[in-house]
Amino acid sequence: MSDATDLKPDFITDESGQKKAVVLSFDQYQELLEDLDDLATIAERRGESTIGHEELERRLRDGESL
Repeated sequence: MSDATDLKPDFITDESGQKKAVVLSFDQYQELLEDLDDLATIAERRGESTIGHEELERRLRDGESL
């Protein structure tokens, strides 16, 4: 999902008009779950070391493991 503003949710409200639930299309729901999974992976890997683009290219060219 590219942006939360892309969502077009419907809302279920109570008698006083207070929003109580959100209704999304199944596709939007699936995309939201995938985004949450991606964010969880990013958080888990936050402390891992990184390499620069040039180093990545060199390792790939030389057949080294990443």
